Amino acid sequence: MAYSTLLAVASSVPSTVEWSPKVAIVMIICNIIAIAFGKYTIKNISAEPALPSPTFFGGMGLPALLGTTSLGHLLGVGAILGLASVGAL
Repeated sequence: MAYSTLLAVASSVPSTVEWSPKVAIVMIICNIIAIAFGKYTIKNISAEPALPSPTFFGGMGLPALLGTTSLGHLLGVGAILGLASVGAL
């Protein structure tokens, strides 16, 4: 009984997009947008601990970089799934 229910659920799962350079480009662009947005909106962008080369990372500390790239990945997942559902990827 449980096995047939599991098969019914597994067969209704939509397929996901396979990795391609287009998918990577969308994710990179979303991360760049999130980092740029965070750079101008985060109040204390240079919070400790500092990154190895702060000038290379725009003066960001580790918390700001982790926060902005986390947001970038969330935006990227939404953009990739949305573009895939309309057939653009």
